[in-house]
Amino acid sequence: MPQVWTVTPSADDATKGQLSGPLLKAPCALGRSGVVPEADKTEGDGATPAGTYALRRVFYRPDKEAAPVTRLPVMALNPTLGWCDDPESPDYNRLVRLPTGASHEKLWRDDARYDLILVLGHNDAPPVPGKGSAIFVHVVEPGFVPTQGCVAFEASALRSLLRLVAPDDLFRIGRL
Repeated sequence: MPQVWTVTPSADDATKGQLSGPLLKAPCALGRSGVVPEADKTEGDGATPAGTYALRRVFYRPDKEAAPVTRLPVMALNPTLGWCDDPESPDYNRLVRLPTGASHEKLWRDDARYDLILVLGHNDAPPVPGKGSAIFVHVVEPGFVPTQGCVAFEASALRSLLRLVAPDDLFRIGRL
C-alpha cells in the first residue's frame, strides 16, 4: 500500500512547512511566494504548487555525496546536466544536456542545494508550457531560506526520507 508523505505549510510563515510521514517528521523550506493551488502555478512565480505528486527519481553529486540508499531510480549528476525551464522549448520541464540554447537550471551547482535532489511528478505527464518546472525536493540553504518553488530539507532529513520512500509512494503539498 503506497504511503503519502505530506508537507503542511506553517500557519505563521507560508515559506516554511513540516513533513509528516511514516517514521519521519521534518521541517522544510517552501517557495518564496508560499504555496499556491496547482492550477495557479506559473513559471517563475516562486510558489510551491499544492497537490499530490509521484516520486520520479533521485539525483546526487558523486563528488560530494555517496549514492543515497533508496528504492527509487538514482542517477549521478555531472556538469553537463541541466533542467529546462523554457516554456517555448520542446524540452520544457525535462532533464537536458548542456550546453543547450533553451533557458535552464544547472544541476551541478557551487552551493549544496542540488547535492541531493528528489524529482517530483509535477507538470510532467506531459509538461504544460508555463505551468512550472523543476519542482524538486532538495537540500535547504542554511537558515531555511525560501526556495524558488521547491521543497527543501536539511540533508540528513532528505537522506532519511529517501531511505523510507517506496516507488509507489506519493508526496502531498498543502493542507488536507
